[in-house]
Amino acid sequence: MKSNYALNKSQNSQILGTVVAVQANFYQVKLKTNLDTEYLLCTRRTRLKKIGQKVMVGDRVLIEEPDWQDARGAIAEVLPRSTELQRPLIANANCILLVFAVEEPPLDPWQLSRFLVKAESTSLKLYLCLNKCDLITEARRQQWEQRLTQWGYQASFISVKQQLGISNLLERLKGHITVVAGPSGVGKSSLIDALIPEINLRVGEVSGKLQRGRHTTRHVELFELPEGGLLADSPGFNQPDLDYLPAELAQYFPEAKAKLQAGNCQFSDCLHRDEPNCVVRGDWERYEYYLDFLDKAIAYQESMQQQPDEESSVKLKVKRSGRSQYEPKLQTKKYRRTSRKTKHQNLQNIYEQQLREEIEDQL
Repeated sequence: MKSNYALNKSQNSQILGTVVAVQANFYQVKLKTNLDTEYLLCTRRTRLKKIGQKVMVGDRVLIEEPDWQDARGAIAEVLPRSTELQRPLIANANCILLVFAVEEPPLDPWQLSRFLVKAESTSLKLYLCLNKCDLITEARRQQWEQRLTQWGYQASFISVKQQLGISNLLERLKGHITVVAGPSGVGKSSLIDALIPEINLRVGEVSGKLQRGRHTTRHVELFELPEGGLLADSPGFNQPDLDYLPAELAQYFPEAKAKLQAGNCQFSDCLHRDEPNCVVRGDWERYEYYLDFLDKAIAYQESMQQQPDEESSVKLKVKRSGRSQYEPKLQTKKYRRTSRKTKHQNLQNIYEQQLREEIEDQL
């Protein structure tokens, strides 16, 4: 059957699509018509490569010279992006669905706060989803709900296993490009399977020793939601990077942000530690987390300022407990075996130098 786009080929020399997957040098592009959805496997035009134009999952692109019989095409242009994330590498997303489990593994407030801060730093709309609520009592669920409300979040409590809260979540994600994020083992892939029954993602068991999940997602890919919208399953990672400016950190804690909106600190560059007349410093639950993240952000910034053009002298080390800290890198080896080529070149230089000296002596 001939494609709807092929019927209008004479009228449209270029076709608009959305990149839904990237593997090696090939791009899966979704083309949506009024009747159905079609996909083309595309390459990138050489001129885009020459100017350094990357093609990311989520990009809106123009396809030219489509081959409808073999479902192939070439990306001729990448349209301007509204947003761009580096981890996961995705363009034009407008929502983050942060997924955690209340049990198996147990919910860690410090780890949850670290992910929340990273999600807040993207400026995308944030939905917090807590899975496996069937494993805790109703009283325990209410405790977490009240606690998170004090943090400034209205969480959705769901159970993928019992299909609780899935339909409400689908309605909230309708019409958005949403990135699913969170630590491994909390049920992200199982949740996507429940939201989009047509796909079947690989799901790993939770490690009994460390209570962490095995990484089952290998690359970013967009999946179409039944009610409209796209969902990006991002590769699992244990801890997000804290690569923001120390002065911005307070804006990523809703509790601190509310205090700043209600009043002003005495100093405009206040970091809310021991400065006088600070409106943020005080008795709120996550203030200790704020100070911990602030120290890490300052250490990261200082390391970047010390060696702006060289490799960082510190590295981020994650402990078994999930906590992380910056540590100095070991010095590179000073004594290395000289290569044969270098030895030969040195001997050649010595011989030529001696030959020049002998000639000068004769003259």
